[in-house]
Amino acid sequence: MAQVERSLEELEREMGAICQSKAEEFHLLGYEQVSADEIWECVSTNYAQEVPPLHKVVNDILSLTVTKFMNWMMMKMYRGEI
Repeated sequence: MAQVERSLEELEREMGAICQSKAEEFHLLGYEQVSADEIWECVSTNYAQEVPPLHKVVNDILSLTVTKFMNWMMMKMYRGEI
């Protein structure tokens, strides 16, 4: 089976609905300021070296925990990126 090569931009477009779903899950948990774009930014920071297979990206988004997301936000804040 041939593997389809995707760019990070294509993946971002394809994963928009899944990121939105994860953001809505965080909203239900009380984190109402989280956006789908922030979810994607958090998950995609792991893909600097190479673009992973589609199933890995989906798994990374769906298995993202609030703790991991908040740690990422804190590191971003410490670096002055917020």
